[in-house]
Amino acid sequence: MAAKPIEGRSTFKQISGMPPEKRRGKLKIFIGYAPGVGKTCAMLNAGHKGQKDGVDVVAGYINLQARPDTAAFLKGLEMLPHTGNSSEGRGFKELDLDHALQRSPDLILVDDLAHTNAAGYRHKKRYQDVEELLRAGIHVYTTINVQQLESMADLVSSITGMSVQDCIPDSIFDNADQVELVDIEPDVLLDRLKKGKIYNSNEETEKAQNHLFTKKKLNALREIALHKTASQLNRIAAQISVQVKRKEYDTKDHILVCLSSADSNKKVIRTAARMAEVYHSQFTALFVETPETRQVTQKNKTGLRENLRLAEQLGAQIATVYGEDVPGQIAEYVKTSHVSKIVLGRSLYKKRGFSKSTVVDKLIALVPNIETYIIPYTEPAFAKGSSFFLEAPRVSLADMAKTASILVACTLVGKWFHDLGFREANIITVYILGVLLNAMITKGRIYSVISSIMSVLVFNYFFTEPYYSLQAYDSGYPVTFLVMLAASFIMSTLTMRVREQAGQSAQKAYRTEVLLETSRKLQQAKDFPAIIDETAHQMVKLLDRTIIFYAIGQEALSEPLIFPKNESVAVPQVYTGEREQAVAEWVLKNNKRAGATTDTFSDAHCLYHAVRGGDTVFAVAAIVMDQEEPLEIFEKSLMIAMLGECALAMEKEKLNEKQKEIFMQIQQEQLRANLLRAISHDLRTPLTSISGNAGILIGNFEVLSEEQKKGLYTDIYDDSIWLIHLVENLLSISRIENGTLNLNLQAELIEEVISEALLHVNRNSKNYIIQTVLDDEWLMARMDSRLIVQVLINLVDNAIKYTPCGSHITLSARRDKHMIVVEVSDDGPGIAEEAKARLFEMFYTADNIRGDGRRGLGLGLSLCKSIVNAHGGTIGVRDHDPKGTVFYFTLQAEEVSVYE
Repeated sequence: MAAKPIEGRSTFKQISGMPPEKRRGKLKIFIGYAPGVGKTCAMLNAGHKGQKDGVDVVAGYINLQARPDTAAFLKGLEMLPHTGNSSEGRGFKELDLDHALQRSPDLILVDDLAHTNAAGYRHKKRYQDVEELLRAGIHVYTTINVQQLESMADLVSSITGMSVQDCIPDSIFDNADQVELVDIEPDVLLDRLKKGKIYNSNEETEKAQNHLFTKKKLNALREIALHKTASQLNRIAAQISVQVKRKEYDTKDHILVCLSSADSNKKVIRTAARMAEVYHSQFTALFVETPETRQVTQKNKTGLRENLRLAEQLGAQIATVYGEDVPGQIAEYVKTSHVSKIVLGRSLYKKRGFSKSTVVDKLIALVPNIETYIIPYTEPAFAKGSSFFLEAPRVSLADMAKTASILVACTLVGKWFHDLGFREANIITVYILGVLLNAMITKGRIYSVISSIMSVLVFNYFFTEPYYSLQAYDSGYPVTFLVMLAASFIMSTLTMRVREQAGQSAQKAYRTEVLLETSRKLQQAKDFPAIIDETAHQMVKLLDRTIIFYAIGQEALSEPLIFPKNESVAVPQVYTGEREQAVAEWVLKNNKRAGATTDTFSDAHCLYHAVRGGDTVFAVAAIVMDQEEPLEIFEKSLMIAMLGECALAMEKEKLNEKQKEIFMQIQQEQLRANLLRAISHDLRTPLTSISGNAGILIGNFEVLSEEQKKGLYTDIYDDSIWLIHLVENLLSISRIENGTLNLNLQAELIEEVISEALLHVNRNSKNYIIQTVLDDEWLMARMDSRLIVQVLINLVDNAIKYTPCGSHITLSARRDKHMIVVEVSDDGPGIAEEAKARLFEMFYTADNIRGDGRRGLGLGLSLCKSIVNAHGGTIGVRDHDPKGTVFYFTLQAEEVSVYE
C-alpha cells in the first residue's frame, strides 16, 4: 500500500513548504517495484487531495492502457489533451508540453517518467519534458519503476533476465523533492495479474508470468525498491534538516571509471555511479585516446558517444588523456587527480603485444595503493578484428603510385648494387629502407602491407637464384624472406605509429595553444561585442566549423552574428531561420544545451550551448553540425572550456559596468553631500545678512538716515546678486552633469561677447581697471554665446574677488592656428602652485582671503571647465609676469567674410 503523508498536511503542502530554489517547481516521484502496484492511482489520489486544498491540478499525461480501474480516479481532474499519434506502435501518445506550459497549473500529473517520446518531438525522453516543467515553476507528480533507474538496470536485468529499454538518469531521482514508495505484497500483485488488471492481452500476461512476475523475482525487486527509497528519503531528510551540516557529508573519495566503446562498458559506468552515490564521492569518467582509437569503426564511435553521454547523465566529470601506454596514462591521471578508487571493465585487461602482464597488472603495479574494482564482462573495448585495420582501408591512386615508385626505385638501386657485386644483405636493407620511406609519405597501413609483401616478392624475383622466378633454390631463402617480411612489417608499423603520435601531439598542442590564446585575447577585449568576436573566431579555429552567436539584449536574443569557417562561402539562411532561433531561445530560457547530437531539438542543424556564469546566461553559441561529424571528446572539452572563459570575461565586463554605475552613484552621493554641506554653511551668511538688514530697515526705518538706508539696501542687493549667481551656477552644473545641456553653437564675434559679459560683472568692477585687448576686431569663434558670457563673468568676478581694489584686469583674445585663445589676467597676489592642480575641481576653494570675508562654494571655475570642455576647448591657469594670474581657455575659430 502507498506510504501515507504526514497527518494534517497534504503532500502538495509538504513539497511547497520546502526551501524554494529560484522559482523552480518541486518534483515528487511515486516509485514501485513492478508494473501494477498502483503508482498511477496513488498519484491521482494525491492530486485529488491537492485539489481539495485549493491547488490548481491538471492531469498532463496518464497511461490508461488496459486499466479501466485507473480511469475512475481521473474523475474531477482536468485532463490536458495529448499530442501526436501512437509512439512506435506501442499505443502511447505524448504529453503536450507546450500546452502544459501555456496552461501553467500549480501541479501537473505526468505518468511514466522513463517513457521515450516519439521521433520529432522537442525532447527525446519524457523526464526532459518534466525538467522543463520544473524550470517553469510548475510542481510535478510522476511515476516510475525501480528497474527504470539507470544505475539499477544491470542489477535488475541480472535478476529478471530482461533488458530494460527506457531508463532515467539517477540524478533525476536523487534530486526529487519527495519520494513515495507504492508497495503491495507480491501475492496480491500476482493475483492482479491473473485477473487481467495489469495487461490488456493474455499474450502479454503470459509473457510477464514467464519473465518478471514470479514471487522470487518480485521479492528481489521489492527489496531493491525499499532500499533505494530509504536511501533517497535519508538524503532528502539531510538536505532539509537545519541541524545537519554539509561538511558531514563531504568526503575526499574520488572514483574513476574508464570509458570504452563497448556496450558492456555501460555496466561498468553504472557500477561506478552507484559506488559514487554510496561513498558521496567525486565521480570522473576517463577516456584514454590512443592512435588506434582514431581509426575505429563508426559503430564504435557511436558506442563511445553513448557511453560518454551515460556517464554525464550519471553525474560524471569527463576527462580525456592521450598516449600509447594506456596503464601509464591512467596511473598518471590517478596520481595528479587524487583518485581513491578505480573501476575497470574486464575487456581492458587483454594482453598487449608479447607482454605477459595485462593492463590491469601494470596499472596495479603503477598505483599499488589505489583500490581497483574489476567489473567482469566479455565484450572487448572495441570491435573484434585485426588491430592493424580497425576500419576498412581506403585506396588512394596517389598513394598507390607513391608505393609503386618507391618499389621501382628500390629495385633499380638493388640492381645497381647487384651489378657492383654487393651482397644480398645490402639489397635487403634497401628494400627495408623503401618500406620505411613508404610508411612516412603514404596515408594508411594498407600501403605499408603492400610495400612489405611486394618487396619480398620483387627481391625473390630479381635477386635470388633462379633469377626472374619466384622459386628459391637455397634452403635459407625462406628464412630470409620471413625475416625480411617481419622486419618490413615492424619498421612500417613503428614508423606509422611515430607519425601518428607526432600528428596527435601537434594537434593537441595546437588546440591547447588556441585555448591559451583565447584566454589572452579575452583579457584584452574591452566590451561585450569584442568578447563575442574573439570567442567566435577562436572557436572557428578550434573546431573548423561555422559558429553563430546570439547576444542577449534586454532579456531577449539579438540578431545572430555569423562567423563562417570559409569567408568565401555564403552561410545558408536555414542555419539562422525561425526554427533555429527558436532552439536558441529555448537554450536562453532553460540554460541547457540543445540541438544536433542532443536529446532536445535533435533535428536542428546546429548544436546550441549557453554561455553562462552560474544561473545567468550571457549569450548563446551555435556550432553548425549539418553534414559534420559529432565533436570529439577533447574538442568538446576544449569548446566548453572556451565558452567558460567567454562567460568569465562577460561576467567580468558586467561587473565592471556595475562598478562604474556604483562609482557614479557614489560620486553623485558625494556631490549631493558636498553641495548640501556647502549650501547649509555658505548660504547662512548672505541669508543672515539679508534678513538682518531687512529687520533693521523694518524696525528702525524712521530713525535711519538716507545714507544708512542706502547702505543697507546696497548690502541686501549685493547678497541677493551673490545668491542669484550661485543658483545660476548650480543650475548650469546640474544640466551639464545630467547631459541635458543643449549647445546652440553659432559663429560669434569675440569683441561682442566680451562687451556683453562686462555689462553683468560684479558692480564693484568700478573700483578696478578693466580693459580689453584684441589682436583683431573681427575675431570670431564657434560658441554658445550665453554660456561663454557666463564663463567670462565668472573669471572676471573671480579676479575682482581675489585682488585688491585698483588692480588691473585685462581681457584679451588672439588667434592660434584653428583656435581662439581668450585670456583673463590680473596683477593681484597670484595663486599658490599646490592650489593650481585642484583649482577647477568642484567645491574646491583656495585659501585666498576675499575682500567681503565670504567663502565661495568652489563652483564657478568648475562650471567654466565644464562649459569650455563641452565646446571642445581647454581651460587652464598660469602665473602672470611680473605678478598675478592668467586664466585662459580656447574655442574653435570661425572664418569671417568682410562682404557679409
